[in-house]
Amino acid sequence: MSGAAGGPTTFVVLAGQRAGVVNPLAARAGVSHKCLVPICGKALVWWVVEALLDADAEAEIRLVLEEDGIAQVSAQLPRLGASAARVRFVPGATSLLDSVLAATADLAGPVIVTTADNVLLTPEAVAQVHGALAHGEAVFALARREAVLAAHPDGQRNFYRFRDGEYANCNIYGLAGPHALRAAEAFRGGGQFMKSRKRMVDAFGLLNIALLALGLLDLKSAARRLSRRFGVTITPTVFRDGALAIDVDNERTFAVCEELLARRIRAT
Repeated sequence: MSGAAGGPTTFVVLAGQRAGVVNPLAARAGVSHKCLVPICGKALVWWVVEALLDADAEAEIRLVLEEDGIAQVSAQLPRLGASAARVRFVPGATSLLDSVLAATADLAGPVIVTTADNVLLTPEAVAQVHGALAHGEAVFALARREAVLAAHPDGQRNFYRFRDGEYANCNIYGLAGPHALRAAEAFRGGGQFMKSRKRMVDAFGLLNIALLALGLLDLKSAARRLSRRFGVTITPTVFRDGALAIDVDNERTFAVCEELLARRIRAT
């Protein structure tokens, strides 16, 4: 995969966890980090990494996590065979944005960012995000509520309401280059962004939030308003497969992902 300017694409996988917090899934599985929790025969992180490897035969993958977890994850690298050479570790920072900045500081080309718990990610979804970068500097992926519930009725409970329907976030983002990170500046303070009203207002503007809350914006018009706000062309891409909006967040979604992964395995 190459960007519009011809540069190679780099994949960034956010595999860290909040400092001082013991992840319940990791504790149950007897591992130190959530990304190492096994599901359907391998750790969460390897489902994501292998989907990325299949999406691009040459791209480098940068795994971002705490320094105390790097040795444990790297010990499992041999499972990737020759492809292990394409994986590089980057120590995580104190916020999502700073972690992405640390992973991309030396890059000029496009970047696709996802998370280590996004185990239902497919090469086709990665290709769709990459293709959408031809139309925008920053891409975010969503799935319609109907598609998500069709994939599994218990898979996702959080939806964003727009005038043209409800959508769920799919935790994969495309950035055309370093300049596009302006669209992610709102997340500098950490991963609990949506729980802070002040941070949301500061980032998106009170009028934009009010229009969204009232359901007065469709998805494309919301993206246009945010593009003006951040000075970056932000483009949504909508996945047909609603399973792509389901990741491993808790016991419920672990069970859902395990069921859907097992179904995929049986189908191959």
